[in-house]
Amino acid sequence: MKIEIMKDVLTDQNKAAKFNRVIFQQHKTFVINLMSSPGAGKTTLLENTVKALTHEYRIGVIEGDLATDRDAERMRALGIQTVQINTVGGCHLDARMIAKVLPEFDLNQIDILFIENIGNLVCPSGYDLGQDNKVVILSVPEGNDKIPKYPVMFRRTDMTIINKIDLLPFVSFDLEEAKQDLAAINPQSVFLALSAKTNEGFDQWLNWIREGCNRCSKP
Repeated sequence: MKIEIMKDVLTDQNKAAKFNRVIFQQHKTFVINLMSSPGAGKTTLLENTVKALTHEYRIGVIEGDLATDRDAERMRALGIQTVQINTVGGCHLDARMIAKVLPEFDLNQIDILFIENIGNLVCPSGYDLGQDNKVVILSVPEGNDKIPKYPVMFRRTDMTIINKIDLLPFVSFDLEEAKQDLAAINPQSVFLALSAKTNEGFDQWLNWIREGCNRCSKP
């Protein structure tokens, strides 16, 4: 009986993901699902990304948090339309949550939609939101062991960002080891090291977004 219930839940979730994907494709909106553990720097990365791209693209943001709208307010302060989803204890966003808030956006006026997922290296990995790409952020203070210890998350990402490389002189983190661990789990994933604080390595990240957006670009 428990297996049947889980099957029904995932069936509804996957139907919603397909629905979202069709909507995004119809509007030619490029969608990125940002995932990480808490404190890895998702919001700072997103802030600096928006600042760099807002003059080129029309951007929207969906913020996922257990509680508060503090991250959403940081995006709104940049003039970006942002919708907050509070899960009130849930450890991930799912496609049905995304589908419910999509009517708040005019996707004809959105070139790029960022979905900032709940801070968690486990639960969000199993849920398709209808996005074009999944991006996982790992910060160097978290340590080298996170990629092999959380293989499901890193196996399902299109890009792995190693953030806070400005702290490399002060922590024990081996970029080459992390790159090798990722290649063993997911050789198709892009590996990118950067600092959202200093913008070191940021151009490669921005160009990757531009390439994805151009593939989905509106006429």
